[in-house]
Amino acid sequence: MIKVENLVKEFKLSKKQQKENNTSEKVAKAVNGVSFECKAGRIFSLLGPNGAGKTTTLRMISTIVKPTSGSIIVDGIDVIKEPQDARAKIGFLTGSTGLYERLTPNEVLKYFADLNDMDKATFEKRRDYYYDLLDMHDFKSKKIGQMSTGMKQKVSITRTMIHDPNVVVFDEPTSGLDVITAENIIKLINDCKNEGKTVIFSSHIMSEVDLLCDDLAIINKGKLLYSGTMEDFRTNMQTDTLTGEFIRIVNEN
Repeated sequence: MIKVENLVKEFKLSKKQQKENNTSEKVAKAVNGVSFECKAGRIFSLLGPNGAGKTTTLRMISTIVKPTSGSIIVDGIDVIKEPQDARAKIGFLTGSTGLYERLTPNEVLKYFADLNDMDKATFEKRRDYYYDLLDMHDFKSKKIGQMSTGMKQKVSITRTMIHDPNVVVFDEPTSGLDVITAENIIKLINDCKNEGKTVIFSSHIMSEVDLLCDDLAIINKGKLLYSGTMEDFRTNMQTDTLTGEFIRIVNEN
């Protein structure tokens, strides 16, 4: 479970940034009073246009960015007070892979398995499962710096899941992937749901949202515009498509 209440993240603006944004404000609110709840065994989608505050919100949930105010509870743990304990429960896939280019997938995954105190047998079983699922065997010993974007994304996904986290945060999980691999990621997300994990993801691909989503929230300019179940969202749509309704909600607010 993830429970977010009155989440705020402020960033100080330099004089150059003030000039570029044509503002005299010294602080920008990337996230402004956002609240929602993600339940175990359900898939929650966080939607919004570019710059809406989605990634900042996901990074705060994942303990990478500290909130200015508000609270975040992940799997019963206060993320702000006990970030180290929270990290053990979370798998986070970010858009910027941050992989060590001189290492191989084998080395990267072993490193993260050791960080999470995984025994050898469990690590190898989970590693081989993802190698099969994502068709990674051909480059498991190749240097990260020599890989394509899609290959790196597969390594990042496996790194995210290797320690079997209870809470999984996906930021654009199918970005840079071919159609077959993207379908495998969809399967992976559904498997997480069926295993009772809490899943939150952001995506610009509305067909993925339509296929996967149980609950959703829409944010823009750091503010929450909608939060509810996918069933209620469809029932109350004022347009013919999910994309059209998303655009309507953003434009009206």
